[in-house]
Amino acid sequence: MHDIADTSHNETHFESTETVRDIVIGLSDGLTVPFALAAGLSGVAASHIVVVAGLAEIAAGSIAMGLGGYLAARGDVEHYDSERKREEREIIERTRDEEEEIYEIFEQYNVDRTAATPVLNALKQNPTAWVDFMMRFELGLEKPATNRAHRSALTIAISYVMGGFVPLLPYIFVTDSAEALKLSVAITLLALAIFGAIKGMLVGTGWLRSAIQTTLIGGVAAAAAYGLARLLNAHA
Repeated sequence: MHDIADTSHNETHFESTETVRDIVIGLSDGLTVPFALAAGLSGVAASHIVVVAGLAEIAAGSIAMGLGGYLAARGDVEHYDSERKREEREIIERTRDEEEEIYEIFEQYNVDRTAATPVLNALKQNPTAWVDFMMRFELGLEKPATNRAHRSALTIAISYVMGGFVPLLPYIFVTDSAEALKLSVAITLLALAIFGAIKGMLVGTGWLRSAIQTTLIGGVAAAAAYGLARLLNAHA
């Protein structure tokens, strides 16, 4: 008697896109903004001055970015709660309109009214499920994760600090700020490439494509910020 192979289908999907987004925001800004500040100061200040200014910027930037992430996440929670309360009222006060919206949703998937009616009747027996259905398929809203705001703020802030130290490292170990700048450019671009590759593998977009894209975008942003800093220094 032969063993029956396990034919169960287990799907694996990456479900931490919000966390990846926060890391992308924090790291990309952490790599480019301190780099631009350090590069802009490298021509007029010694390495230790660049490091002090860079550390101050990292501290201020991580706090500001973390606070921005917190407020954005809180806004998502408040928006979801507001829309959910509205849907809860509408299935009671405007039941016929909500029923028609169910049919319209199924029509988008080429499901006719006859086939959709049993689903509608089942949802009407469970108001919570009905509201859940409308939130997801009518409004395209998913319930934010618990403590999302705090985790978003912490993730962005930590990512910003980690990214910010990368372009500053050469200035810590090299006293000649001009030489430190060259090293800073090299390791910043390398960090962008590595970060892009890891992001591509996590979200399934391809490590090479993501690495090139992240390096180009981050490099352009850093170059633009550096050019602006040098321009301001020239007119100071």
